[in-house]
Amino acid sequence: MSGHEEADEGTPGRQETADERADRNWTDLLQEFRVLQTGVQILAGFLLTLPFQSAFADLDSTQQGLYIVLVLLAFLTTTLLVMPIAVHRRLFRLQRKDRLVRVGHLVARCVLVAVGLLIVGLASFVVDVVVGRTAAAVVCACMAIAVLVATVVVPWLVGRPAETMDAAGR
Repeated sequence: MSGHEEADEGTPGRQETADERADRNWTDLLQEFRVLQTGVQILAGFLLTLPFQSAFADLDSTQQGLYIVLVLLAFLTTTLLVMPIAVHRRLFRLQRKDRLVRVGHLVARCVLVAVGLLIVGLASFVVDVVVGRTAAAVVCACMAIAVLVATVVVPWLVGRPAETMDAAGR
């Protein structure tokens, strides 16, 4: 198996070296980060325009507190999105792409949690300002369920072994 001595025997349909797999996984992660970064930038941009609106002065202390938490969460999420690039710069040409992929995977999971919190918080904030606190609480619960389904339940269902899915009747 010249040139592919480290081929991944555990992945059906793929014959790639560990380095090729790491390259592919890093490319996949970068694409995911690009999508996440665009969404976070849009949400952060929206948040940063609010204090310059005349109605911002009408926010009560709870709304102001939630706003500050959301801005800080948006900044934290942006910082997390930068981390894999900083790690890549540190590991560049050191033949450690497998480590980079592991760190990138962990960061991607953290970013998904942060984005989920940001989505739930922003939906709650907007509904609280526009409609009221009770409606915001309902929206918060509904959005939390929607985010959990989209980021935990569906990926878990899709990732189940084929035999389990066949037994469940797909």
